[in-house]
Amino acid sequence: MDTSSKKNAHLFHKNPARPVRSQSLKVGHPSPEEARPCCGELKVFLGALSFVYFAKALAEGYLKSTITQIERRFDISSSLVGIIDGSFEIGNLLVITFVSYFGAKLHRPKIIGAGCLVMGVGTMLITAPQFFMEKYSYEKYEKYSPSSNLTPNISPCHLESSNLSPSSVMGKSQNKINDECEGDTSSSMWVYVFLGNLLRGLGETPIQPLGIAYLDDFARCVQTVAIIGPIFGFLLGSLCAKLYVDIGFVNLDHITITPKDPQWVGAWWLGYLIAGLLSLLAAVPFWCLPKTLPRSQNREDSGSSSEKSKFIIDDPINYQMAPGEEMKIMEMARNFLPSLKTLLRNPVYILYLCASTVQFNSLFGMVTYKPKYIEQQYGQSSSKANFVIGLINIPAVALGIFSGGIVMKKFRLGVFEATKLYLGSSVLGYLLFLSLFALGCENPSVAGLTVSYEGTKPVSYHERALFSDCNSRCKCSESKWEPMCGDNGITYVSACLAGCQSSSQSGKNIIFSNCTCVGLAAPKSGNWSGMMGRCQKDNGCPQMFLYFLVISVITSYTLSLGGIPGYILLLRCIQPQLKSFALGIYTLAVRVLAGIPAPVYFGVLIDTSCLKWGFKKCGNRGSCRLYDSHAFRHIYLGLTTLLGTVSIFLSMAVLFVLKKKYVSKPSSFITTRDKRVVSSSFKKETCAARDRVLQPKYWPGKETRL
Repeated sequence: MDTSSKKNAHLFHKNPARPVRSQSLKVGHPSPEEARPCCGELKVFLGALSFVYFAKALAEGYLKSTITQIERRFDISSSLVGIIDGSFEIGNLLVITFVSYFGAKLHRPKIIGAGCLVMGVGTMLITAPQFFMEKYSYEKYEKYSPSSNLTPNISPCHLESSNLSPSSVMGKSQNKINDECEGDTSSSMWVYVFLGNLLRGLGETPIQPLGIAYLDDFARCVQTVAIIGPIFGFLLGSLCAKLYVDIGFVNLDHITITPKDPQWVGAWWLGYLIAGLLSLLAAVPFWCLPKTLPRSQNREDSGSSSEKSKFIIDDPINYQMAPGEEMKIMEMARNFLPSLKTLLRNPVYILYLCASTVQFNSLFGMVTYKPKYIEQQYGQSSSKANFVIGLINIPAVALGIFSGGIVMKKFRLGVFEATKLYLGSSVLGYLLFLSLFALGCENPSVAGLTVSYEGTKPVSYHERALFSDCNSRCKCSESKWEPMCGDNGITYVSACLAGCQSSSQSGKNIIFSNCTCVGLAAPKSGNWSGMMGRCQKDNGCPQMFLYFLVISVITSYTLSLGGIPGYILLLRCIQPQLKSFALGIYTLAVRVLAGIPAPVYFGVLIDTSCLKWGFKKCGNRGSCRLYDSHAFRHIYLGLTTLLGTVSIFLSMAVLFVLKKKYVSKPSSFITTRDKRVVSSSFKKETCAARDRVLQPKYWPGKETRL
C-alpha cells in the first residue's frame, strides 16, 4: 500500500478499506451466460430512462407553452404565473439532498419508478381545475351568441343602459359582490396548478442523479433524448392551443371567437393529461429491474468509453469498503468546511458561478415569456407562437450545443481556449439580441388607451379616458373588455363604448351598426359600423415577425454554442476530489437564484406595461387584457440584455483571472494555498467516500445536465 493509502486507512476504526485492483486490470471476459442478463437489463433500463427523460422534458416544454393560456383561464397576472412556473424548482430543491444521499444506498430503480409515479400524479393534478371550474365564458357569449334569447337587432348601448344603474357603473353593490364571490370558486383554482407543478418537481428529483449514476456510460444517449422532449412539448402546446378550452363540454357552434382572438383559451389541460399518462407508463419498467447492474468487461476495458478519462485520471487501485462498513458522519461533517473554503478561495469557480447564475436569470426569464412576447408584440396566436418556438428555436439550441462539442473535440481546445469560445459566443449572441429592439410593432390603435377617440393623436398616460361625448349616453362599464374593431381601423374596448346602436349576426361574426364613436374618427366615410374582436396589427408587423424569427434563431444558436465550453471550464477549474461538491453547489445556485426568482420578477415588470386590466366577479384585478407594445418590448428585451451584459463582464473577469493565475502556471490548477487546505489524506478520503456512495466508476460530471 502506498503512502497516501496508509494515510487514508486511519479514517476507519474497525476494518480498514482494502485496496482492490481495478476491474480493468482483470484478464478474461465474462461468459455469454453472465453477459446476456446484464445486457438485457441494461437495454431495458436505457430504454426506460430515455422514455422518462422524454416525458419529463415534454412536460417542461409544454408548461412553457401554456403560460398565456393559464393566465387567461384563471384570470391571474404574469407575476403569479411566474410563481407557478418556479414551483417546479421549489419542489425539486425540497428533497434533492435526501434523494441524492439516501437514494444511492437504496434500490435506485424503484426510487426512480416512485419518482415517475409522483411526477405523473402531479402532472395529472394540474388538469383538475378544468373539471371543477365553471365553463370558460365572458360577456360577449351571453349577450350576442346564438343561444341567447335576445332580439336580432339589440342595441349594445341600450343593453348596457338597461342592465346597469348609474351606481353600478362605478361599482356593484356590496351584497351583489358577496353573492358572486361565494359562487365563484375559480379565483383560487390556480393553486392546483401550483401544487401539481410542485409535485412534478418532487418526482423529477431522483431521475437525474440516480438514473445517470446507475447508467453511467450511456448518459449521452439519455441527454440526447432529453433535447427532443421540449420540441414535442411546444408542438403539442401548439396543437392544443387550436382546440377550445371546453371542447367536449360545450357546443362549439355557439363559440363566436377564433384562436386568433386575444381572449381565446385553448385546451391547455389536454397536454398535461398526455404527459401525465406518459410519466405513469414510464414508471412500470423500473419496478422490474435489479438494484445494481454488473458492469460488462468490454466497457470497463475501453479507455474511451467514458468522458471521464478526458478530465479525471484514476488511480489503478480503487479503495472500496468492506461489507457493513460505514463512514462516520462526523468525519464527513469535519471535511465539509475545508471543502467549502477551498471552493470559495477558487476565483475562477466563484466568478464562473456568478456569471452562469446571472446568465441563467436572463435565459429563464426570456424563455418563460417568449410565447407571450410573440403574441403581444406581433399579434400572433398562441398556437403559432408555440409552433415556431418548438420547430425553429429549440432545434437551433440543440444544434448550437452539439456544434460547441464538435469544436471542442476537433480542435482539442484547452481550458483557456474554451473560456474564450464561451465568452465570444455570449458577446456575439447578446449583440445580435440588441437588434431585436428595432424589430417591434406599433401599439394597436385602441380608443381612449393608445389613441384619442378622434384617432388623430396618441394618448398619454394622464390623458387615458374610456368615456367621451360620443358614448356619454350609453352609461357603459369601463371594467369590461369586449373589443370591437371599427371600420376606421380603431379598436374600441366594447361596442357600448363605441356608441353602437344596433347589432346583427352573420354566421359567427357579430356586426355592430350606427356606432357614433366610429363616425367621430371617420366622419366622411359614412360607414359607422364595426365587427366583434380586435383589429389586426398594421401591415408591416408580419414582416417584422419574420425578421424576428431569423434573428432569434441565430441568437439562440450563438448563445448555446458556448454551453459545452463553459461546462468544460467548470469541470477543469476544480480539483478532481471536489468536482461532485462543486457541481452540487453550482446546480443549487442556478436553481435557487435563477430558476425560481427569474420568472417572478420578469412577470412583475411585464405587468407594469399593462394598459387595460380585467376584473373578476369579486371585483379583484384579473389578467391583463392589453399591453403597451413599446413598454413590453423595452422591459422584456432590456432586462434580458442587461442581465446578459452583466454575465459577459463576469465572464471577462473569469478570463482575466484564468490568464493571470493559471495560464502562467500550466502545471496545475491547484494553488499552494489550496494544497495546504486539501491534504493528501482528505483528498483520498473524499474521493473514496463518494465512489462508495455511488459506484467505482462514478464521474460526478455526468450527474449535471448541460
